[in-house]
This record gives sequence, structure tokens and C-alpha cells, in this order.
Amino acid sequence: MAGMDYAVLMAYVVGVFAIGGFFSSKVKSSKDMFAAGGQSPWWVSGLSGFMTMFSAGTFVVWGGIAYKYGIVAVSINMCYGVAGLLVGFFVAGKWRKMGVKTPAEYIELRFGKGAINFYTWTMVIYRIVGVAVALYSLAVLLTALMPLSEGNIFRDAVSGNLSLTWAVILFGAFMIIYTMAGGLWSVLMADVLQFIVLNLAVIFVVPLCFMHIGGVSQFIETAPETFFVPTNSEFTWFFLAGWCAIHFFMVGAEWAFVQRFICVPTAKDSRKSALMFGVLYIISPWLWLLPPMLYRGMNPEANPEEAYILACRTVLPTGMLGMVLAAMVSATASMVSAQLNVFASVLTSDFYCRLVNPNAAEKQIVRVGRVMTVLLGLILVIIAILIPRLGGAEKVILSITSLIVGPLLAPSLWGVFSKKIKTSAVWTTGGICFALGALYRFGFSATGWFSELESMQLFIAFCEENNRNIEIFLGVLLPVVILTVMELTARGVSKGYERVADKIKDQIGAKAPVVSELPALVVACSVGFFGVIMAILAILNPAQWKIIAIFAAVLFALMITFFAIYFSRKKKVKVLSE
Repeated sequence: MAGMDYAVLMAYVVGVFAIGGFFSSKVKSSKDMFAAGGQSPWWVSGLSGFMTMFSAGTFVVWGGIAYKYGIVAVSINMCYGVAGLLVGFFVAGKWRKMGVKTPAEYIELRFGKGAINFYTWTMVIYRIVGVAVALYSLAVLLTALMPLSEGNIFRDAVSGNLSLTWAVILFGAFMIIYTMAGGLWSVLMADVLQFIVLNLAVIFVVPLCFMHIGGVSQFIETAPETFFVPTNSEFTWFFLAGWCAIHFFMVGAEWAFVQRFICVPTAKDSRKSALMFGVLYIISPWLWLLPPMLYRGMNPEANPEEAYILACRTVLPTGMLGMVLAAMVSATASMVSAQLNVFASVLTSDFYCRLVNPNAAEKQIVRVGRVMTVLLGLILVIIAILIPRLGGAEKVILSITSLIVGPLLAPSLWGVFSKKIKTSAVWTTGGICFALGALYRFGFSATGWFSELESMQLFIAFCEENNRNIEIFLGVLLPVVILTVMELTARGVSKGYERVADKIKDQIGAKAPVVSELPALVVACSVGFFGVIMAILAILNPAQWKIIAIFAAVLFALMITFFAIYFSRKKKVKVLSE
């Protein structure tokens, strides 16, 4: 990267810190810290949910699959969109109608206090590993682009670039600090800014890649024969159907997404935010997975994990590469900060306030929430450093998602609709599926517990050949079968369902919070700031000023649009207050 790229990256980091600092003054209570006061606009919630699924892992894991296999990566990511649409139609509004402040509050109402411990610690372990993969993936991108001089303490002696360990530590610290400062508001607003900048940058990368490779026809000629087939031997139609089901459970019941459904004023806003998430994931994979696919034709010998950023480095003018990398940094920060915030909220509200200090004042709760954020962040950084020893990003993220999400979240989501299932559904589903998943993953792999037994060789070979399908069976079909049996054999209405129903009744007639006008103002100022940066880059890059100037013009147009939204919203709030 050139010096100008570093300057843009630093400007982006400063901008995100500024957002966290601005909203830190707005955090007056635990509801502000963990639910944005229920005042988030639906479009902010929807874009934030979209970016919560996004990270540098998107570019490393899915970019690597797109580079190796082609369109199948698009097929996999469109499953998120299908899941999001289903959640929007059937689930999202129900979360807002409950009136709970945190997802853990629902778990306690529906399944009792014992289930809180199971969900909290299992979710913490699962999501911390997931976001550690995202942080590791970001470090992979950074180390590929940042050569350092000899003697620099951050330099890796072998590659001569930024050390992977230091990349994890430095950018992990950045994410922890801004999440700690501004709570959910800073997470939401940073997400929106990341969405705008990242997607605009990708829009410019795609045509430049096509120009560099020689057009669409040349791309088709240089691509492998199976590059445009939506499935392959590893990622089958069965896998895709299971992946949709897994992410229906995830988007519909995972706490980071539920948090976005409860931070808006009404159930209608929750539905709209989930539908927005779904539509974006149906359309956008066709755009942002093209660069690594195109780079396969430019350089078929590249490291798949680095293909995305190498494609950007090949075609983007000086300065804009820094913008793309900055957006990738922030996309990862989005995922990391979302999980840090949601689990800090659970550990603070449902453990500290309940068990340690039930009479804690709001200022004390906010302070403890920030301490929890830092502690969780430190654990995250340590795990991210250890990811290479666990098999790499792609292997870790696909396996833990397939085997854990369904057994963990299916009972929670089932309980939203079912009057019958009781707490035993959580323990039975989780216990059976996790035990069989662990036995499969650690016992019947090529290096597992039974790999030395002659009698097991045929079965182990079968498992290796059908790995993805077996994971989908254990992670999707088996939990659904268990819950169906428990539903059919249960008698009467569970007390947990009655408690949730009473909570919903309490919300009837309650006045909805007024949507805040601040998000539109923050986005307008942020986008305008980066528009100015792009305008300066256009002046400093006379050879490529046109494309950078177009990028700046689009940012200025968006700035005007968001200012219009702000003033319109402010006028409406003033009328309502009168």
C-alpha cells in the first residue's frame, strides 16, 4: 500500500472513533447501552444486521471459496437472504412485541433461569470463536498489504510484513475501545457507514476487474469448467437447503440479530429491518463476490484467502485501496462489536445485576458493561491468534456454524411459536446434538480418536467424503426431529409460554419510542467527510482522477440525501412533541 492508502485508512479509523465518542455522551442507561433506547430507525437496524453478518471473514472465507469454486459461493451467501426474508415474514415482529430489553430476558421467561446459563456460555463460546475467525481473517488481509522496515517491532521476520499477531492485537484493541465507549448506538452507526463505503467501493472494483481481465467473454474463457455451476460435490443442494435452515435459526434467534429487532420502535419496524436484510443478501452476493472470481482469471496461482484484496490492489487507484481496506476493517469491527455488545449486555444485566448487585445504579451498570466489553475483547484476541492451529478460517467457520447453530437456537425459536415445549427441549436438543457432533468431529475424522482402528476405516472414509451433508444432518435435521417429537408428545401449555404471553399483554397500549433523528445526521456528516477525502485524492491522482471524482460525487449525493432525511425527521419529531 502507498502512503496515501495508509492516510485514508487512518482517517477511517479516526472517523469510527469519533462516532463512538459522540454516542458515548448519549449512553445514560443500560437500555441506551444495549438497546439504543428503542429509538433506532428500521433502516439502521436492517443495514446493521446486514453488516453484522459481514466481516473480513466474508472476504477471506467466502472470497476464497469464490476464487476456488466460483458461483457456488454466491449460492451459499444467498441462503442468508432467503433466511432473512422468512424471518421478516414470520419472526422479527414477534420479538419486538414481547417488550424484552435483552434476548436473555426472553430465555428466562420462556425456559427458566437454568436455561440462561446454558445459552449464555454456549453462545459466548460459539460467537467468540466466530468473531475470532473474523478478526484473524482481517489480520490475514492486513499482513498481505503492509510491508515494514527491518527493526520495526510489528514486523514479521519471515514475510517482512506486519506480524499476524500484532495485526490481531492492534485492530482488536481498536474494536474494543469504540464498542466500549458508545454502546449499541455506536455499533449501529458504524455499521451504516461501513455499508455505504464498502458497497460503493465494490461497485467500482467490479468493472475495473472486468476491464483488466479483458471483458466478460475473456472471464468466461479463463474460468474453470465448473465455475458457473451453483453446487459442487462438497456444497450440494442438500447443503444449501440446510444452510438456509441454519441461518433461519441464526437470524431469527441469535442474540445479536434479536437485539436489532428490539431496538426499533415497533413490530412493523422489526419486520421491515429483517426484510431489508433478506433483500440485500439476495442481491449483493452477485456483486461483492465477483472480484475474487475475476482474479482467478488474472492469477490462478494466488492464495485463495488473499484473492479478494489482491484483486482490489491490482485495479484500484492509490487511496481507494486504503478506503476498501478501511471498510473491511470496519466490517470486521461491525461483527466484533455487535457480539461484544450483546454478550456484555447479557453478562451485565442478567448476571451482575441479578446475582452480584441487584440494586446497582444505572451509572454503575454502564461502567460494568464497559468492563465486560473489555474482558470479552481480550479473550477474543487470544482466540484469534490461535486460529491457525485450529485448521484455518474456512474449516473453523463452516464446521462450528453447521454443528452448533441449529441445536443451540432451534429450541429458542421454536419456543416463540409453540405453546407446549418446556425447558427440557433446550437440554435434550442441545445434549444429544452436541454430543453426536463432538463424536463426529473429533472421533471420526482422518486424525480423530478412532482413526487408528482398522474396523473404522470405511466409515471414516465415508464421513470424509460426505462431511458437509453429515454436518447438516446433525445440525439441522436432527434438532428439528427431536423438537417435533417433543412437540407431539407434550401435554398442556407450558408455564414459560404463559409468562411470555403475559409479557406481551403488558405491552399492549404502550407508547412506542420516538425514532431518533440523529442517525441520519451522523451518516450525512460521515459520508460528507469521506467525500472530501475522495475529492482530495482525485486532485492528488491526476492520472486516475475521473473514477475517484465519481466516487466522491456519489458520496456527496448521499450526504445531501441523509441531510434531507434528518431535517424531515427532526420536523416530524418537533410536531409530535408539541
